[in-house]
Amino acid sequence: MIEIENINLTLQKTEILKNVTVSFERGKIHGLIGRNGSGKTMLMKCICGFVNPTSGVIKVDNKQIGKDCDFPESVGIIIETPGFIPYYSGLKNLKLLAGLRGKITVDDIRNTMQKVGLEPDLKRHVGKYSLGMRQRLGLAQAIMEDPELLILDEPMNGLDKDGVKDMRQYLLDLKSQGKTILIASHSAEDIDVLCDTVCEMDKGVLSKVR
Repeated sequence: MIEIENINLTLQKTEILKNVTVSFERGKIHGLIGRNGSGKTMLMKCICGFVNPTSGVIKVDNKQIGKDCDFPESVGIIIETPGFIPYYSGLKNLKLLAGLRGKITVDDIRNTMQKVGLEPDLKRHVGKYSLGMRQRLGLAQAIMEDPELLILDEPMNGLDKDGVKDMRQYLLDLKSQGKTILIASHSAEDIDVLCDTVCEMDKGVLSKVR
């Protein structure tokens, strides 16, 4: 699903990614581990087309990012803290985002919110959501258009014990549907429970753990 060949990224004379080569197979959950600043998030941004690498090639579903397309065609993303309009409800935020592509209905959005444990008719503004609720809304945004690929940077942030359990099960269910998931997490337990393969980033260098 994802092929990365000899990716290098230098920003303001600092090497962020160093000769990264890896492939992520379709229909599996792949884990990225590493300390803050190791390059995990920046690698995800390159895969999504948000940052152009200095050199190297990234292909998603056999299409080269930056050449065949600017962004992957069927991807759901959580990178860093999900950004929403704070004075709108969760449902209104998702309706605005869905309107950009016009692929799904309001009923689809409502069903997705319920799947991740949010009440669609809740009138509370997103600015008054807890961190855990914002993470759930972020996941709903990522999955609502039924993408083939999910790229999730610390998706369990702010979730309580039950929320983490629910999220893990939902990601495993998506895998059983043939989705491909790339997840970065500081939780060793999340990685152990979820991931078929694990890669570690350290100072911009990627190595395969399993």
